[in-house]
Amino acid sequence: MFLSLVLAPLVRGRKAVPEFMALFRSAALRFRPTVWVAIAVLLTTGPLLLSQRGIQLTSPASWSGIVTAKLTLVGLLVVLTLLHDLVFGPQVSRVSAIPESKRTAGEQVVFKSARVLPRLSLLIALAVVIVAAMLARS
Repeated sequence: MFLSLVLAPLVRGRKAVPEFMALFRSAALRFRPTVWVAIAVLLTTGPLLLSQRGIQLTSPASWSGIVTAKLTLVGLLVVLTLLHDLVFGPQVSRVSAIPESKRTAGEQVVFKSARVLPRLSLLIALAVVIVAAMLARS
């Protein structure tokens, strides 16, 4: 959340001065393991908590709507994080070195996607927390 809410606007506000871009990249790389540990905890504890409630992951027909929503959101969060970390993120350094007027359509998609995916992931992560609270109260 810190990167999306604090550092990203700071970098954009400075018109992507190289020092700020380096700070942003450094912070992103430093917190990446924390993000993946949090996802691993989510993927480990989720099934355990569901089984405590008598819900089996192997029988989706028995899932309530709220369980289906949460599992869908978690799956989407993992896919978006993988896309960002393994596909779009690594290409941003190369694309950002190219002047915007000389970028191909594909390079523009990479650059914009690398900016949008973390924000979308943040919204989905918040939705996961909200749905988890709803599930805990049901």
